[in-house]
Amino acid sequence: MATRNLEAMPDCVFLPGSQQRADRMAELWDDVRSAGRVGDFEAYVGLVGGVPVGVCPTGIGGSSVCRTVDHVRRAGATTLIRVGVTGTIQPKVHLGDLVIATAAVRLDKVSTQYLPIEAPAVADPFVVMALVAAAEDLGVPHHAGVGATQSSFYAGGGVSCHAGYRHSGMDNLESDMRAAGVLDWDTETAPLYVLGMFRNLRCGRVNAVVNHPETGAYDPFGEEQAIAVANRAAQNLHLWDARAETSREETPS
Repeated sequence: MATRNLEAMPDCVFLPGSQQRADRMAELWDDVRSAGRVGDFEAYVGLVGGVPVGVCPTGIGGSSVCRTVDHVRRAGATTLIRVGVTGTIQPKVHLGDLVIATAAVRLDKVSTQYLPIEAPAVADPFVVMALVAAAEDLGVPHHAGVGATQSSFYAGGGVSCHAGYRHSGMDNLESDMRAAGVLDWDTETAPLYVLGMFRNLRCGRVNAVVNHPETGAYDPFGEEQAIAVANRAAQNLHLWDARAETSREETPS
């Protein structure tokens, strides 16, 4: 289905990878309605705790995220929160835990199409604080720190590919990331953060660990917690923004 312009979107928009996750998010809101489509994905707007929010699925990978960011930004969004899934790098990060990315190692190739590799990929600090506060309020196990963004699910993380293919550059990749304290893998965070930096968008990311670090088994039970934390974070940001606006109005010029 061809992309068509989105309807007006609220300030805060969630960017899950899948349509299924977007549908589950919207089911928890009030006054939900469709806001148009981007490619094959349907976007929604609604209210969570009285706060206007939107959701627009991106699909997988950095190029898909960049396309979606362009559309939701033109539709009015100013705060973008990725709600995704991840695989852990650190032993302390367990299946079902949430990882809130303060920054991303730029191992992808998409973000370098926008800014040189020397530019950092950094989250907005207020979005990070809103996500952390939400996780703490809800009692959800979480970790805040640097993630790594790759361009391939397997080779990009040093995992052997089909028929056992691997090359020498893959041998130390995961151990190097672990030694550096990097928490998790994904394929979207670095491009999102780079676009946010030069397009004046507030961006953050919360991912649920869905791959068992020892067996590799897939278990998505943490996704519901990631959705709950994202919804609460949007309410936190709305409250903090309102307080800041009131403070500015009350401050003598």
